[in-house]
Amino acid sequence: MKTVSLSGSPRENVGKKDASHLRADGKVPCVLYGGDDQKHFSIDRIQFDKFVYTPDVFIYELEIGGEKINAIVRDVQFHPVTDETLHVDFFQLIDGKTVKMELPLKLTGNAIGVRNGGRLMSNFRRIKIKGIPAELPDAVEVDITKLRIGHFIRIEDLKLPSATIMHNPKSVVVGVKMARGAVDEDEEGEEGEEDSEGESAAEAPAEG
Repeated sequence: MKTVSLSGSPRENVGKKDASHLRADGKVPCVLYGGDDQKHFSIDRIQFDKFVYTPDVFIYELEIGGEKINAIVRDVQFHPVTDETLHVDFFQLIDGKTVKMELPLKLTGNAIGVRNGGRLMSNFRRIKIKGIPAELPDAVEVDITKLRIGHFIRIEDLKLPSATIMHNPKSVVVGVKMARGAVDEDEEGEEGEEDSEGESAAEAPAEG
C-alpha cells in the first residue's frame, strides 16, 4: 500500500469550542487510537483532502509532536451540506499485526461479453479484508477480459495471498448480464454456452 505523510499538531484542549476554532483556521480535529493511549491532534484540511477524496487507500505516516506513527483512516465525518471534512479517526498500526480494512476493487480488461453487447454488473466498490497493511496491494485487481455473457466472478475466485477476504465466498463480484441484441460469441465467432446461474447472480445487490 502507498504511504503518505501528514503533520499533526497536538491539541491542548478537547471540546466543541476548540474544534470549532480549529475548523475556522482550516484544520481538522483528529483522534488516534489503537496504541497505548489515545492522541488528540489536528491536521491541515487542504493537505488531508488531497487523499480523502480519492478511491485509494493509504497508510498515513503521522508526525505528532515529533513522534512518527503509522496509521490508517477508520472514519471520516463530513458536513451534511458542504461536505467539509469535520473530524477524522485514525487507527494506529503495529508492525506485524493484522487489521481489518477495505481495499478498492479495480476491474481490468475489456470483457468479451461486453464487446458482444452484454451489460457489465459490478456488485462491489471495496473488498473487506484482514491482513498486514504493509504487505497489501493498493487495490484488489480483477481481470474481466474473459468474462462472457452469463458468466461471473465470485469472491472465492479472487487471489489475494497476503490477506483474508471477509465476504461470503459465494458472493458475486462482477458478471456480464444479457442485454437486448447481445450475442454470446467468442473471438472466433463461435457461440458459447451461457451459465444458467450467471444472469441471476450478476443481479445480486451491490456490496462494499
